Amino acid sequence: MGKVFVLGVGMSKFAKRPEVTIETMGVEAIREAVDDAQIDPKQIQAVYCGHTWQGMSAGQRVMAAFGFSGIPVTNLENACASGSCAIREAFFSVKSDRYDICLALGVEKLTGKFSGAITPAVEDLEASLGLTFPSLYALRAHRYMETYGLTSKQLAKIAVTNRKNAYYNNKSSFGQLINIEDVLNSRMVCSPLHLYDCNPTSDGAAAAIVVSEKIAKRIGGKPLEIVGSGLTSGKFEPGFIDMTFEDMTWRAAEEAYKMAGLGPNEIDFAEVHDCFTIAEILRTEGLGLCKRGEMVRWIEEGVNEITGKKPINPSGGLLGKGHPLGATGVAQIYELVRQLRGEAGQRQIKGAKVGLAHTRGGSVTGTEGGACVVTILKGP
Repeated sequence: MGKVFVLGVGMSKFAKRPEVTIETMGVEAIREAVDDAQIDPKQIQAVYCGHTWQGMSAGQRVMAAFGFSGIPVTNLENACASGSCAIREAFFSVKSDRYDICLALGVEKLTGKFSGAITPAVEDLEASLGLTFPSLYALRAHRYMETYGLTSKQLAKIAVTNRKNAYYNNKSSFGQLINIEDVLNSRMVCSPLHLYDCNPTSDGAAAAIVVSEKIAKRIGGKPLEIVGSGLTSGKFEPGFIDMTFEDMTWRAAEEAYKMAGLGPNEIDFAEVHDCFTIAEILRTEGLGLCKRGEMVRWIEEGVNEITGKKPINPSGGLLGKGHPLGATGVAQIYELVRQLRGEAGQRQIKGAKVGLAHTRGGSVTGTEGGACVVTILKGP
């Protein structure tokens, strides 16, 4: 089993684009990825497409719009981790010598006729009574505050940082320069979470060309090696659940670290699933990038900022870039590649050599299911 590389990446702008189809956005992302990899699209041997709400054969529809059909296309649905699963499947398909060149694609449209796609299902009794994602994450925030002394101002600082990062990302939806007062004065969604503490939905697509070592050597370019990949799901845990720690995140990270032969201390930066400000805290700690409760100090000292010792979400994350569910995981790989190549412009992290991407979808606690993917890329 040889080495596997990301040779090219592409991404549409994440935005509310009700008039634009997933086919159009998907083609935008694929064209950029193919051009970036400097390959002929006819060389692509298989496609893995992550999406959540786009109906049957979404990947085939996008590829037909791109002008190619007849090759194997596999559609994957794992909630918000769907795109990350597409990356993972492309990675293992190449690593096992099944293919030499694969396309990993993530697409999602949450505006227009899909605008109600993430509302609670009719049969979801708890959600119909108000226990939706904002309220569940609000409960987690309150528990973390009680346990570790986190304040609303510190939560707000995460929103400020991520929106600033997104401000310098021309692919993002919601980049803007705001301050802590702007966050605290924004509408309360579910205490202690204000509007700016919550990620906005958007439409978008992202693509990555995943290749074998022999292809990377033959074509050249700027390949980045995928050195680790972990996928896990929730498991039943009787009794009270620790709402301040993510076991599912840690188990996926542990698998990826073991495969990569690296530890958390060797990760230079990370893109994590920050659907809410508190989620960035829980997931950074869940990945082992810092000790439990240590994010409070990190926020105060700016450790998680682009100029800090361990930048988190330099793309702007879900809070600033937007969150078209199935596209998010591939978009995180897009950011890792740009950073490791030194192509991130004003949000460039100095000296970055190893980057980590984390997505989590489905259940908040993990006991009812859900999926979590951790991917590690290494620079030249």
